[in-house]
Amino acid sequence: MKPLTEQDIRASFVNCSKGEAKRISLPRDLDRRPWDDLDFLGWRDPGAPDRSYLVAERADGLVGVTLRFPSAQRGFLHRSMCSLCLTTHRGNGVSLMTARKAGAAGREGNSVGVYMCADLACSLYVRGKKALDSGSRFEESLTTEEQIARTVGNLSAFLKKLYG
Repeated sequence: MKPLTEQDIRASFVNCSKGEAKRISLPRDLDRRPWDDLDFLGWRDPGAPDRSYLVAERADGLVGVTLRFPSAQRGFLHRSMCSLCLTTHRGNGVSLMTARKAGAAGREGNSVGVYMCADLACSLYVRGKKALDSGSRFEESLTTEEQIARTVGNLSAFLKKLYG
């Protein structure tokens, strides 16, 4: 992923108003992100524990999405799998992230959801750049590049649902 500026990020959001996009808390470490290892930029809002954000590159430009997830705690022994990168986590490591749809459907309250890594570090898990606290990645016959392509494809399928 190419490095993004604050202006790039704020202009990319498709499921919130421009005013809401201006008020989003952006990561303070944009200059230190491992851009070459990211398939999307994802972060949690430190001031709103039930919100996170995702910005991805698509053929038609950047797409930014505001996400919400439940604050309910799961038991430590409970395991869940991220539907983007297929990493399993214990406890609250995977959350159902919901996003308001883009356009009129979103203004009417329609949303879509995806189970994904709660820390939004899918790209780093797939590449083996981030260690898991208490989860695991299955040993696969796919190459790392094929796993990256699958993750990007799964993300694209989710983003496409925002417009349908």
